[in-house]
Amino acid sequence: MKDKQIIIAIDGHSSTGKSTVAKQLAKALQYIYVDTGAMYRAVTLYAMRKGYIDVSHFDQEELENNLPLISIKFEINAVTGLAEVMLNGENVEKEIRTLAVSKHVSKIAAVSLVRKKLVEQQHQMGKDKGIVMDGRDIGTVVFPNAKLKLFMTATAKDRAERRFLELKERGENVTYEDVLKNVVNRDHIDSTRKDSPLRKAGDAIKIDNSNLTLEQQFEQILQLAKTTIKNA
Repeated sequence: MKDKQIIIAIDGHSSTGKSTVAKQLAKALQYIYVDTGAMYRAVTLYAMRKGYIDVSHFDQEELENNLPLISIKFEINAVTGLAEVMLNGENVEKEIRTLAVSKHVSKIAAVSLVRKKLVEQQHQMGKDKGIVMDGRDIGTVVFPNAKLKLFMTATAKDRAERRFLELKERGENVTYEDVLKNVVNRDHIDSTRKDSPLRKAGDAIKIDNSNLTLEQQFEQILQLAKTTIKNA
């Protein structure tokens, strides 16, 4: 008999490895993975390209007026087998992961109309269950009835170090100080915004991975998922 399919919601601070473990988990369970952070990054990239946001200004009204023109989809990379983000038909997977996009994404994600548009899409993606979705408000807003909710965290220092190494490996010219500042700033914006602030759901399981290897973290979460599915 096939295991019952559930929705797994993974929330947490920036650079805690939510996407990495969510991808691993989806692959192990043969579930669909949805990176909601990538959706907000894609909207951010669109706003940057159109000149709606930069270091000195943010034209929220123009962005809101143009939301109907933004189409975000996920397509499977035939080589890696992983879902990649398509913005109006263009693969922007690499471009949305830059520090330049990271600096503005929390402001974009705080816009209520942006959240409304993307949450509607996320609800559609999860209607058949069998899904792993990560973000900031999956267990609190998008899928409050998810069978398994995880909240991932780590010290800002640990997260900045991981993010810095990741960006350097991609060839970005960044400093650790800039990355740490970005991590701390995003924490503040994500946690204090009025619409769907980052917070741990009451029934979410906290995973502090400050001192965990990727393998230890994955094994811990995989066992939690298998137990939850078995008891669903």
